[in-house]
Amino acid sequence: MPASDFRKKAAFFVMFTGIVILILLLMWAAEDQIFAYFFSQFGISMSPEGIPLAPTGDHRPGKMIEISASLAVQFLRFVKILLWMALVISVVRFVGNMIVSTIRGSQSEVSSLVKTVLSVIIYIVSFFIIFQSQYPDVPLAPLFTGSTILGIVVGLAVQDTLGNLFAGIALQADQPFQVGDVVTMMNQQGGVVESVSWRGIKIRTFQNKLLVMSNTVLGKEMIEVAPRDNLNARLVFFSTLYTNSPAKTIQAVREAVRQVENVSQKIRPVVRIKNLGDNGIDWEVKYWAVDYTKHHDTDALVRNRIWYVFNREKVEFAYPTRTVHIAEKREETNLVEYVNTVSEKLQQVPLFLPLGESELERLAKASSTRVYAHGEEIVRRGQEGNSMFVIVRGAVKVQIPENDYQKTINELRANDFFGEMSLLTGQPRTATVVADEETEVIQIKKSAIRPLFEANPDLMKSMRDIIEERRAVLVSKDDQEEALQEREAGVLTSIRKFFGFR
Repeated sequence: MPASDFRKKAAFFVMFTGIVILILLLMWAAEDQIFAYFFSQFGISMSPEGIPLAPTGDHRPGKMIEISASLAVQFLRFVKILLWMALVISVVRFVGNMIVSTIRGSQSEVSSLVKTVLSVIIYIVSFFIIFQSQYPDVPLAPLFTGSTILGIVVGLAVQDTLGNLFAGIALQADQPFQVGDVVTMMNQQGGVVESVSWRGIKIRTFQNKLLVMSNTVLGKEMIEVAPRDNLNARLVFFSTLYTNSPAKTIQAVREAVRQVENVSQKIRPVVRIKNLGDNGIDWEVKYWAVDYTKHHDTDALVRNRIWYVFNREKVEFAYPTRTVHIAEKREETNLVEYVNTVSEKLQQVPLFLPLGESELERLAKASSTRVYAHGEEIVRRGQEGNSMFVIVRGAVKVQIPENDYQKTINELRANDFFGEMSLLTGQPRTATVVADEETEVIQIKKSAIRPLFEANPDLMKSMRDIIEERRAVLVSKDDQEEALQEREAGVLTSIRKFFGFR
């Protein structure tokens, strides 16, 4: 509760209780004198039980006077009961609100319920005490007996409501889940908890529908809870052929899953064999989601990345035996056609302009094509590398870390290239390159370009100028000192040393 609101409520409480107490004190001080004067005029006395008694004989007043005196006494008693109950209600409400306002978090609901129940009990007990003080001659036993019968009747009529109330109190005290947690019932109904009350809970399903459940029904359900502030695990399944290497599959899938958004970097994903099935090896991927409310989208993205990495690494999915799968053999690209296509792409790269036609063909034969998904890292900063890439189609972003985020320093598209410094000098990657859309690249490794250097040593010198120009763009501030030292040693010397030339 804000401090200003609390001060307003406290001031109102003090003012109200002060006025009520002042009225009660004035009534108590003036009551005897008022009644003594009023009764002396008509000769009426007051019994020990507070009942007006009229004198007998000739001095007996009229009937209207007796009735008026009795009504006046009853009116004053009724006013006292109202004032005392107003005072009790004011105190109970102020103290209750003050206690509840100090309780934060998940305890607020149960404290509100407890405050309501205790307040009702205090009001009932206070009313009977105040009533008995004003009417001591009225027996309360018949009233309690009648209240018991009435309570039984009312209890039978509202047993479902009372069941929800007490089930809600039990749930709030146990706190199996909180607002924002993901819950799943045994009937597969599940979603995100939106609110919890004494009557029931509201769950926003993953189809954006509102599911309302009473506490009595909820208490009989078996519930799976995924807390919002917890790293909750998910399982994704797939199958591969027996001809594929398990070690290769594990490494490829784990690296692909680690790069997926919403997959926690604190715990490494687990890729393990679930079963040796009839059709192939059954696998499961276990990852931990940062935001479990998005686990359906994350599962789909994990399957997406698995497909792409299988496509690149030539890993085959297993097909079920319940259907006959007759797959047409994919026509392999003609080697001559492939070499010609790749040679044309490499000829447009400034780095390979010094190469002749035969050298380009040799380089094209030794290269390979790879496809990456949107958002997938092609190379990572600091990673050891001995290859470069030429973009055939798609687009990539070149990023370096700056102030705890990845800053994009360049965007490359078809016919652009990157990674040439790692290819020629063997140094770690100076930037991270991420696919901005589905991107196909030509990968050229050290083993492909070494024969060209052996046949044409002058080729190393022609590439040196291009490398030095690009280094100034890709090297971050943290690496400037290291880059300066390497420049002094000479890029050409680094190339010769990396390829083992003297």
